Amino acid sequence: MEQTHYTTIAKAIAFLQKNATQQPQLEDLAKAMHVSPFHLQKIFTEWAGVSPKKFLQYISIQHAKELLNKPEYNLFNTTHQLGLSSTSRLHDLFVNIEGMTPGEYKNNGQTLTIYYYHYPSLFGTVLIANTHKGICHISFVDDSFVDDIETEIIHLKNRLSNATYIHQEHPLQIKALTTFNTLEKQDQPLPLHIKGTPFQLKVWEALLTIPTGKLSTYGAIANNIEQPKASRAVGTAIGNNPIAFLIPCHRVIRATGIIGNYMWGTVRKKAIIGWESAKTDTE
Repeated sequence: MEQTHYTTIAKAIAFLQKNATQQPQLEDLAKAMHVSPFHLQKIFTEWAGVSPKKFLQYISIQHAKELLNKPEYNLFNTTHQLGLSSTSRLHDLFVNIEGMTPGEYKNNGQTLTIYYYHYPSLFGTVLIANTHKGICHISFVDDSFVDDIETEIIHLKNRLSNATYIHQEHPLQIKALTTFNTLEKQDQPLPLHIKGTPFQLKVWEALLTIPTGKLSTYGAIANNIEQPKASRAVGTAIGNNPIAFLIPCHRVIRATGIIGNYMWGTVRKKAIIGWESAKTDTE
């Protein structure tokens, strides 16, 4: 049901994105989607917990700018409030990142066994893969298209082409999916086992310090890893993030408040940002 709701909401966001200059109302949106305003209101409320009108405020440029301009959402301040000695330790509360050793990805992962399976989620179908140490890949797959799932599996296998791949569910995948579909933290941090350069790992750890429902910018991430001139390199590292949603690259936007690009589509990025804002808004 939640995935069905996401499909409807994604269509609504796409329509609003296309017709933004006309500022369509709820009735216009419902008519374009061939549903009643009541039904559309019901879907948004069940999926996000708020009305379409409120949800749309969460994905507006104005709301994004407000979040970016609030100093209390600074990454270092958040870390200080939690009593941690550095931003790189903040991820210990949520997930543990372990970089693959050179031996593990030598010869394109020849010694690794990777389990993979796809699942429905709040934001569409996801492909989840893991080694014996932790989750190594999460990506979104367009719904209902087998070819897209197969294409994403090929993309996964190309990352470490000599690893042994087994199409099978695994307890680590289920744990990742549970973490994915709820804001409640698990008893034990979710282990991630990912291939990346030291710089990439540093950027991905910095992404984990952005609180749920908040946003940051490429420049802010560069500053917080103490490489203020590396915004472009930060953007490249974010674009190579192998763990969708759990390493929250969707929370990084342009300093102007524009949501910007996303590996799995701008519509999905807006949907996730809106959903997280709705779930964490205390006003």
